[in-house]
Amino acid sequence: MLTFFQAIVLGALQGFTELFPVSSLGHSVILPQLLGWTDVVAAQSAKESYFLAFLVGLHVATSLALLFFYRSTWARIIRGLIVSLRTRRIETPDQRLGWLLVVATIPAGLAGLLLEHSLRVLFAHPLAAAGFLVVNGLLLLFGEWVRRRAEVRRVVAAHATNEAGDRRLDTFEFRESIAIGLAQAFALLPGISRSGITMVAGLARGLDHEDSARFSFLLATPIIFAAGVYKLPDLLGANGDGVRPQILVGSIVAAVAAYVSVRFLTRYFTTRTLTPFAIYCLVVGALAIIRFA
Repeated sequence: MLTFFQAIVLGALQGFTELFPVSSLGHSVILPQLLGWTDVVAAQSAKESYFLAFLVGLHVATSLALLFFYRSTWARIIRGLIVSLRTRRIETPDQRLGWLLVVATIPAGLAGLLLEHSLRVLFAHPLAAAGFLVVNGLLLLFGEWVRRRAEVRRVVAAHATNEAGDRRLDTFEFRESIAIGLAQAFALLPGISRSGITMVAGLARGLDHEDSARFSFLLATPIIFAAGVYKLPDLLGANGDGVRPQILVGSIVAAVAAYVSVRFLTRYFTTRTLTPFAIYCLVVGALAIIRFA
């Protein structure tokens, strides 16, 4: 059964690694095995367990932290969507951003609805997670490489740019938003980062790191929240029996960690890149492969 200490550790792990481009799911598979938490490891790969209920609390807490951090942005987006529905036009950057998020949420949401549980159970093994973590590191390096390619520079030059010469998010086309939503579906694999692969997709279409991160975090909010609400019966039902106090504690820790993470990362990506996170994933993934092979 889940202890309070385990709930705190896993809650902090979820809150930090969900937003850092290093995969929360991959870390939640690898760390319990390293620490010898055999009950948690068994619960992760079970079709029905208390771990499902625990994930509900962590997902909802993480999404609420994101919603609170971007509360003013979401207020503008929601107002913009309402006005846009009334006028049947898209006239402002907030309206466009809102519809870009709606469009990107559809493929990622459908993939999660259809595949999340089966993929989580199938790949809930440390060796698989370690392998995907190495792949994630390579994807982050690819994002930095492709951003410097001439093809991407031509995409940037073809759209409105800011004073620094970068493409702005409000110049995105809907087909590009769909592509980012499709890319995010790969985060269902333990070791592939939701924020990381979304940022890579944004960089490949000419966004700078700051706007790529912003779009990634905004897009993650409804998807993570919906995933938690959809599985609320697991928390309220038999899977949650006996662990709800631990879930509450873990969720509070996850919310605080997520808020600290998004606050840090929004500043970090104004001037820095994905490269340090790529190196981290490659090193940790390789060490984990050696450990569990």
